[in-house]
Amino acid sequence: MANNVAQSALDQRLAMAKHCSHEGVKAGAKAAIVASIVTAIPTLASARMLPWAKAHLNPTAQALIISTAAGAAYFIVADKTVLATARKNSFKQASNIEA
Repeated sequence: MANNVAQSALDQRLAMAKHCSHEGVKAGAKAAIVASIVTAIPTLASARMLPWAKAHLNPTAQALIISTAAGAAYFIVADKTVLATARKNSFKQASNIEA
């Protein structure tokens, strides 16, 4: 009986962890898409209009700038979302135990 209760609690925690990480992935992907667009427009425009950028930013550099911004946005937002979701579920689980 105790083994079933412990297994059920473990399964519930695993499901909650999967939910938290899934929410983080979704939020991170959305942030990466937005960051890519927001970064690509000025990067590509400046590489065609500004003399310094035209001379120094080849296509590889432009792609690196855009992908770095997207990657940073993804990891920052995903991390914050996972932590916020876990914190929210932790408080919810604590209130269920007290009740």
